[in-house]
Amino acid sequence: MDAVKKKMSTVTRAYLDQKLALAKRCSREATLAGAKAAAVATVASAVPTLASVRMLPWAKANINPTGQALIICTAAGMAYFVAADKKILSLARKHSFEGAPEHLKNTSFQGTGRPHPAFFRP
Repeated sequence: MDAVKKKMSTVTRAYLDQKLALAKRCSREATLAGAKAAAVATVASAVPTLASVRMLPWAKANINPTGQALIICTAAGMAYFVAADKKILSLARKHSFEGAPEHLKNTSFQGTGRPHPAFFRP
């Protein structure tokens, strides 16, 4: 039993605080990236939506103000979540490589030199 206890590593309070601070920083970066993308998407979807409602007879007749707001907000919401998710995944990938052993950091593919089948060719 003592041999098992000696092999188990203890996690220090400082290590946990460091991980928590890293998670908070990554979350903040992802939130900012999402907010920037949402702002751009709001403008990018509001301009054509509002212009089309004023210029196109079909849009003027069929898209009421609630529909306009729904179009704009949907684009902004999707942009926020896509950008934030991409940022979180990229930061997680970056931080997972920092703590990895050296032999796992080399991700370059050492192929066998055989040609690819026709359906894998670019």
